[in-house]
Amino acid sequence: MLADRMKRISSSPTLKVGLEAARLRRTGADVVDFGAGEPDFSTPPSAKAEAKAAIDADFTKYTANAGIDELKEAIANRYHSAYGVDYSPGQVIVTAGGKQALYNTAMALFGPGDEVVTHSPGWPSIPEQIRLADAAPVIVRTDAEDGFRVKPQAILSALTARTRGIIINSPGNPTGAVISEGDLALIADEAKARGIWVVLDLCYERLIYESVAHNLPMVLWSRMPELSIVTGSMSKAYAMTGWRCGWVIGPKQVIAACGAIQSHATSNVCSITQRAALGALEGPQGCVDEMLEEYRSRRDRVMDWLQSDSRIQLVRPAGAFYLFPDISELLLDCKIPTSVDFAQKLLTEAHVAVTPGEAFDAPGFLRISYATSIERLREGVDRIHKFIRSFGPAPGTA
Repeated sequence: MLADRMKRISSSPTLKVGLEAARLRRTGADVVDFGAGEPDFSTPPSAKAEAKAAIDADFTKYTANAGIDELKEAIANRYHSAYGVDYSPGQVIVTAGGKQALYNTAMALFGPGDEVVTHSPGWPSIPEQIRLADAAPVIVRTDAEDGFRVKPQAILSALTARTRGIIINSPGNPTGAVISEGDLALIADEAKARGIWVVLDLCYERLIYESVAHNLPMVLWSRMPELSIVTGSMSKAYAMTGWRCGWVIGPKQVIAACGAIQSHATSNVCSITQRAALGALEGPQGCVDEMLEEYRSRRDRVMDWLQSDSRIQLVRPAGAFYLFPDISELLLDCKIPTSVDFAQKLLTEAHVAVTPGEAFDAPGFLRISYATSIERLREGVDRIHKFIRSFGPAPGTA
C-alpha cells in the first residue's frame, strides 16, 4: 500500500520519547523529562521584539523562497565575524530548522548507488535522510574510551569508489564530542582529492564548554569551498526550537538546488520567524553566553550526582547539552535486557523520560538532556537512583 521508501525508514525515535511523556502527563503524572533536545530558556528579547514588530507591520506574506535578503546577509556576516569565512548572501538558504537544512542537502547531493559516510552514536535523522535520498549510509563507530572522538582514519578507511559524501556533526548529538580542526583537515584533504562532498552539521556550534579550537568552517572553506556544505540552526543557541529556522551555506549551485527542492516542499520559512531570527542574530549576544554557563554548571552537577552509582559510566561532553551514560553494567545487575527496556520501565514506574541508546545506534547507553532546571534535574536523578535501588543494592554496598 505504501511507497517502497517507507520500508527503509522509521519515525524519529527521539520524538517518540516526548510523545510518550506527554501521554503520561495527560493522565496526571508528574514526569521529569530528560528526553527533550530543547533548551528550557526563553527566546531572546531581541527576537521577540522583532517578531512583534513584523506582525504589527503586517509582514505576513510569502517571502523569497530562499529567505529574506537581510537574514541571509546576517547569517553570512555571522560566519564571517565568528570564523573569518567569506560567503555571500547568494550562498545561503534559510530553512525550517537544521533538520530541513540537512534534508535539502541530502536530496540535492545524493542519489541511488551513492554511499554517504557518517558517524555513530549520532543523530538518527542523518542516516534516515540519506536513505530517503536513495543513497546508502555507511556508519563509522566512535567509542566512549576515546571520548567518542571522530577519528579521521576510521572515516577515510570507510571511503570507496561509491562514496559521494561525508557528514560530520560537531559538537555531536548525543555524545557532545567535538572534532578537532586537524582531524577535519585530514578528512577534507582526502575528500577533496577524491571529489567527495563534506557536510558539516553545526547546530550546537555555540554550545562548546572549553576553550578549544573549533573553526571548522574555515578548515573547509580554505581547502574545498566548492565541495563543502555548512548547516546551522537558531534552535539550540537562541532557544528558538519552535520557530523553525536553520540554514544551508555552500556553493551557489547547491543552494539553488536546495531552493528548488524547498520550493516544492515548504516554500519559504515563516515570515515572522525570519524577522525574529534576524533580531536574535543582530541583537545582544550575552544571552548565548549565559545559557552556556548555565549548561556547564548543570553538566558538572548532574555528572556528579549520577556517578554516585559506580555502574553508571560517563564521558564528560565537550559541547551540546546531553550526557550519554553507559549503563551496560547496570542492566546486567538489574537483569533488564536492553536500554530500551530500562528507559520504558523508568518512564512508567519512576516517571522519568530518557532516550535509549538504541535511538543513536548505541545499545546499552542512555541520552539524558540537562536542558531543564536544576531543581528538576535533582528530582529526576533522585528518581533514577531510587528506581535502580528497587532492583537491589549495588554490588559492594550494604
